[in-house]
Amino acid sequence: MEVLIMAGQLILGLSLLVGLHELGHLLAARMFGMRVEQYFIGFPPRVFSFKKGDTEYGLGAIPLGGYVKISGMIDESLDTAQMKAEPQPYEFRAKPAWQRLIVMLGGIIVNVIVGIIIFVSITYKNGNTYLPASEAKYGIVAHDLAKQIGLRTGDKIVKINGKEFKDFNDIRSTDVFLNDNSYYTVERNGKLEDIYVPNDFIDKLADKKSAGPFIEPIQPFKVGELVPDQPAVKAGLKTGDVITAINGKPVRFYHEFGEIAKPLKNQNLTLSINRAGQPVTLNVKTTAEGTIGFYPEFLLKTVTEEYTFGEALSVGTKRAFGVVYDNIKGFGKIFRGDVSPSKALSGPIGIAQNLFGGVWVWDRFWTVTGLLSMALAFMNALPIPALDGGHATILMYEIVSGRKPSDRFLEAAQKVGMVILLGLMAFAIFNDVFKAVF
Repeated sequence: MEVLIMAGQLILGLSLLVGLHELGHLLAARMFGMRVEQYFIGFPPRVFSFKKGDTEYGLGAIPLGGYVKISGMIDESLDTAQMKAEPQPYEFRAKPAWQRLIVMLGGIIVNVIVGIIIFVSITYKNGNTYLPASEAKYGIVAHDLAKQIGLRTGDKIVKINGKEFKDFNDIRSTDVFLNDNSYYTVERNGKLEDIYVPNDFIDKLADKKSAGPFIEPIQPFKVGELVPDQPAVKAGLKTGDVITAINGKPVRFYHEFGEIAKPLKNQNLTLSINRAGQPVTLNVKTTAEGTIGFYPEFLLKTVTEEYTFGEALSVGTKRAFGVVYDNIKGFGKIFRGDVSPSKALSGPIGIAQNLFGGVWVWDRFWTVTGLLSMALAFMNALPIPALDGGHATILMYEIVSGRKPSDRFLEAAQKVGMVILLGLMAFAIFNDVFKAVF
């Protein structure tokens, strides 16, 4: 069922974005009197289609893209026979270069607008809930990756790259991992110390199988939701109980509970409980995973900032373009060799697993869809032949130089671009399968 949910979210999200992207091209072409022959979501074989006016609308069986066929344009159809005839007034090639440029940018513009609308809407609806850095007064839990760069459990991070911060999540932000020479200033045993983050550290974070968690706040806790038919329920643990010791070892924070209980798999534990001010002792047997079956309720207080629509417009737009900025920095890391492409790049399988997940949560679905919309806009803007950015680059050359490239050159560029794109797609899908299996 989880696989079906992941696939369903991916197909719905991509179909919406691709459909709107191609609609951007269609509307721009129609605005300048160009004939649009086909508008398809998905690639052949076709599932169904219908014709309205001069345009055939349809749905393809492979839901990983889409296309619009505009008369007189050299595209993935490579319809060279049409290009040999005399240009007609309604054809793409018969229009001024600036009009053709707007048509090629139409899909990118729509993806940017959609991304901004999604981020602004989510920001206005949900506000911003976060743990204030000042509230993380007990310091951090440093997991294995954090220990590798010199952090220790109990450190208090007071600055990031020399600046104070208010949101604890900023510790794990892309500004830290995608920038060069990032560092944390920590308070340790009453002294301040700078801990530097290696420039290739994100390569380790991107390794989903071996990375594990990085940093968490040290959290006091009490028992939250209980899992039915698990040892905690059978032993008499109740929501609101505060676990103070395990087998006589004091427990104050949730990571301490895990450190003590996790290694004791299939073993009997004695829990010391504070229940509404009264001491209670319970005996419970752990599972084969070293758990007893409850969710913690953390006691550090989060803060929720509500936004007016005007504020959400500003914050949401900034978040949307932050996706593009992060993509640029991420590609820079790849080109400099700080990040392995096999770890950083994901195809449809990786996107479904790592972003959408196996549970359908609408807020997450729309957040991921907004992120993908901005990422698609960025990717399509790259000056690669066969992508919108490649076409736009050639058109800008024509506008500046006043010379139009030959149809033969455009056909060759389209073929080269298609080979590059198919190669990248094959690499991404193979990489997803490899990571899933191995």
